[in-house]
Amino acid sequence: MSKSGRGLIPPGLAFIADKINSKNNILGIPGEDKAKWAAGLEFSKDNSTIFFAGCGYQFSAMLEPLVKLVKQADKMSLNHEMAVGMAGMTGKLGIDAAGIFTKVASREKDSDAPVLRDAVKVLQALGVDIGYLGKDEPCCGAPLYHMGLHKEFHANAEKAHKKLKSHGVKRIIGVVPSCTYALRDIFSRFVPDHNIEVRHFIDVVAENIGHHKFKYPHKVKVVYHDPCQLGRYMGHFDQPRKVINAIEHVELVETQWTSGQWSTCCGGGGGFEVVFPDMSHILAEARVKELLATEPDIIATHCPGCLMQLRSGLKQLKNDSVQVVDLATLLAASLPKANTK
Repeated sequence: MSKSGRGLIPPGLAFIADKINSKNNILGIPGEDKAKWAAGLEFSKDNSTIFFAGCGYQFSAMLEPLVKLVKQADKMSLNHEMAVGMAGMTGKLGIDAAGIFTKVASREKDSDAPVLRDAVKVLQALGVDIGYLGKDEPCCGAPLYHMGLHKEFHANAEKAHKKLKSHGVKRIIGVVPSCTYALRDIFSRFVPDHNIEVRHFIDVVAENIGHHKFKYPHKVKVVYHDPCQLGRYMGHFDQPRKVINAIEHVELVETQWTSGQWSTCCGGGGGFEVVFPDMSHILAEARVKELLATEPDIIATHCPGCLMQLRSGLKQLKNDSVQVVDLATLLAASLPKANTK
């Protein structure tokens, strides 16, 4: 993309693009720190089938400072060169991405990284043998594609594919919808020899859940919010509902008109919450109102962006009686005690 074209990219997205290109993740966190969520978990030494953690669940708690960065950048009229300069931009705005990560990682309740641990526990309880590349896990680069930076995405995809192949990866089980869609569908358009099988966590669980018993600790009503990329992009509408209906003590309730393929958006994803934070909040509140009309105990979804948006909507409505949880967490809480130790 030309220099003048780059100047059209909003500062917040320019920041993310630079971090992917230079540091291999959306916030420029060191690889060793990026893999800290998996401390204490045991993975297969065979990397033919791997769990792909991605960025979303680990870094969702840091998007609020990034939104602050965007708003300040707009006020200061920062140009692209200033936006992509890590030291310059974050220094001017008083934001230290690595420092924020350290603080968030030390306060697990402030992060959605535990969702990754829950997903691993569920897969292992179902007998799925998975490896994990840890600090060597490449970035899918999906934000680059959605920003229109296709040359940069192409270069990143080829680099990621080469790294995956070097580790002997033949199959990937992803949990972040955006990452999984990129690895499964978009990579094949840019990397001709991309022949790695890619499946989403919920698809694998739905296939295996009939052979295992899941029981939530007490009776609850759960309404499910369909993430756009998991549903509309990947076609996974039935799988989440099959999984929820298989959990004893859980009653699935649906919104009257806006579920499945007709689900309204939470206002996140594709960088929308970074480029249009105010409108994003409006959409989040509207979606939460629709979901609350079912009178649920729990709002379940399966996307880090949706988790953040729906929680924001509940907060704006001053509702603290309903929980927003990821489907992986709902499943992990329903495992027999022997599988949750």
